[in-house]
Amino acid sequence: MFEPIPITNYNYSLPDNKIAKFPLEKRDETKLLVMCDGSITDTGFNKLSDFVPSTSFLVFNNTRVIKARLVFHKSEGARIEIFCLNEEDAGEGYAIWKCYIGNAEKWKNNDLYLEDPNSTIILSASKENVEGNTYIVKFKWNSVMSFEEVLEIFGNVPLPPYLNREPVADDRERYQTIYARHDGSVAAPTAGLHFTDQVFEDLQKKECSFNYLTLHVGAGTFKPVTANNALDHSMHEEKVILNRDMLLRLIQNFQNTIISVGTTSMRSLESIYWLGLQIIQGVHNTQPPSAAFNIDQWYPYQAKGNLSSIEALSAVYDYMKLHNLKEMSGYTRIMIIPGYKFRICDALITNFHQPQSTLLLLVAAFTGSNWRKAYDHALANEYRFLSYGDSCLFFNQYKHDC
Repeated sequence: MFEPIPITNYNYSLPDNKIAKFPLEKRDETKLLVMCDGSITDTGFNKLSDFVPSTSFLVFNNTRVIKARLVFHKSEGARIEIFCLNEEDAGEGYAIWKCYIGNAEKWKNNDLYLEDPNSTIILSASKENVEGNTYIVKFKWNSVMSFEEVLEIFGNVPLPPYLNREPVADDRERYQTIYARHDGSVAAPTAGLHFTDQVFEDLQKKECSFNYLTLHVGAGTFKPVTANNALDHSMHEEKVILNRDMLLRLIQNFQNTIISVGTTSMRSLESIYWLGLQIIQGVHNTQPPSAAFNIDQWYPYQAKGNLSSIEALSAVYDYMKLHNLKEMSGYTRIMIIPGYKFRICDALITNFHQPQSTLLLLVAAFTGSNWRKAYDHALANEYRFLSYGDSCLFFNQYKHDC
């Protein structure tokens, strides 16, 4: 597949004072670093339209962050924090989730409870099983509402651990994109946090078009690569939801510049290509449930065959049309590392990422060695890093003619 990829090659020094602990007052007043063919321009995100080619096609992740942190207190005072990761099962009045548990050794076999002082709603949690460093937890409540609605009452905003602070009231709005629609993420697709109505209007004046897919971001996005060789890292799985109309518009606009807003959108878009190859080669399960798919971590590097991008996109669209599927959902573990050949995306809007992270590996795959030039420049020029920080617009080193 590849020669070993030493993760230390993707390390850099990130002082704590470079991490943005809070968002700026206005979303689009963040800085924007634009890099094309190794050349860097410093500007503001509110000037994004000046650097985006006319008629570009921008793809956004419209997932919505759920209030996934639940804090319980045992009668003797112990604080138990449950961080909801992935739904395993759900029904009327209950939900079963895979979770992280803080202070788990203090929680034996008894149920934990939360009561809403403004209603009669009671939420209980029981610990079912242990799976590695995660737990299976069953939640029950005495009301006709979804678990997401229950979390709105009892949960807290799941801020990234590197912010090292408790959420405040403002985080409820600001750790959410203005176009968030579908509940399911435990982390925000942070590249989208900079977009405002004005930024959208400015892009529309350049005849840019917008479309949306959904990838529910998991807590694994914060998991650092601890293996010395990045190829030994186990990539986390995330749910992707595609819609047929978006695919058709993507095909119709493929001659234009395709811009991924965020690494989650990029992983989703690139996964579509590999789904198309699976369909063409008969690897994808054509029996019910025909709307489900799975893209494994290393499938893109092991698969045989060389479809054009349009052939792959058209295969997925035709499959959905044939089976009368307006939506298609599945899971992707695709890990984009240096050496990956991008099939869909011409440009990437993204924030600055943690050292030795899978997100930084993706950026390095997209920009080549120029990622370090961009990060060194940002560190030297007062850019703010990570989720609430500033942003970048990178043009693909291989696909875009600057």
